[in-house]
Amino acid sequence: MSRTRGIFVTGTDTGVGKTVVAAGLVAAMKRSGLDVGVMKPVATGGVRRYNLLVSEDAEFLAHVADAPESMRVISPVVLSEPLAPTVAARREHLAIDLAEVRRSFAEIAAAHDAVVVEGIGGLLVPIARKYRVADLAAEMGLPLVVVARPGLGTINHTLLTVEAARARGLRVAGVIINDYVADVAGVAEETNPAEIEAETGVPVLTIVPHDPETDPRRPYLGPAVIEACATIEVRKLLG
Repeated sequence: MSRTRGIFVTGTDTGVGKTVVAAGLVAAMKRSGLDVGVMKPVATGGVRRYNLLVSEDAEFLAHVADAPESMRVISPVVLSEPLAPTVAARREHLAIDLAEVRRSFAEIAAAHDAVVVEGIGGLLVPIARKYRVADLAAEMGLPLVVVARPGLGTINHTLLTVEAARARGLRVAGVIINDYVADVAGVAEETNPAEIEAETGVPVLTIVPHDPETDPRRPYLGPAVIEACATIEVRKLLG
């Protein structure tokens, strides 16, 4: 794959809010005047839409980006069970087509100023045998934004993710703390961002508050997420 401007959004775990953060980054890039493409290359837990299995996460990203591409291009590999891709594919007696992923990425990258790609799970989730999310990010040539939880334990999870990325030659552009709830935040939540920066040398780009108005299923990106991501210098982030 040829190099392009963009960001690969990964997480310290599943369920940390990669889709919401990716959508927030898309909104920030659009606000800065960029034409942004989106992609969710591999998804599991798909739903049926008119006999097509689609990713609701990919639909949300496409909605926020106002993407012109079809869902087959934006999310070329969608499996039905919410499992690791290799497990879901094996249970469905399917082979994941990485060539289709590469074709879709090339098409989206060529059509836009920048592309935001959302991974699946964390960096070491297997997509195919001995081919992990980190390998896909490396092949795409995109820097990483790591989405992390705010609470206790996130230092370990974030440092493990950054270390795994660097061991594979990936550049980590920043960390975003997601779903921060000020009313219940304790010492861990208050001190984690600075400690992550000190231990990794990676900037915490923003802290995204819990936003009850955000609902990927509607789909709607709430104002708190938009404003938090608007503080990121996205053009600088893209290099």
